[in-house]
Amino acid sequence: MEKRITTKALVLGGLFIALGVIVPQVFHLFGATAGKVFLPMHIPVMFAGFFAGPVIGLITGILSPVLSSLITGMPPVPMLYFMMFELGAYGFSAGILFRKYKLNVYVSLIISMLFGRLIYGLVLIVAVNVLGISSLSNISVIGATITGLPGLIIQLVFVPAVVYLVERRLKLGRD
Repeated sequence: MEKRITTKALVLGGLFIALGVIVPQVFHLFGATAGKVFLPMHIPVMFAGFFAGPVIGLITGILSPVLSSLITGMPPVPMLYFMMFELGAYGFSAGILFRKYKLNVYVSLIISMLFGRLIYGLVLIVAVNVLGISSLSNISVIGATITGLPGLIIQLVFVPAVVYLVERRLKLGRD
């Protein structure tokens, strides 16, 4: 049986894309590095995967940084390209692990976080070693992870709490 994307999933995707553009701007009011530290674009993308599924999560993860960059200039090129892959991986993996394989929200979130950083690292390796873009050598997965530790902690606390509340209170449940 072919599964189609529902109107509800599309609407949720649009909402999370909008939040993926707006929420980082709120954080940038507190300084230029707030986005790198608190990772505000990651949360709406994760929610897209958890609430709307892997396809909408993937699309939200790709479109959020693209639209944000076009509208606000953040993230700047070349970070935009890395974030498209990383956030797409977050949204897709959160959706497939939680909605299709019915894994626990914490397990789905942690695996998604690791998978997104793995994809980020692979894209960085390709950009530096295959495409020969030497100006990217100062970008590091480990450095980005250390800088983003507060954001990762926020994700580990906030995302499961919201997913739990929405499932319990609004009874949206998994498909």
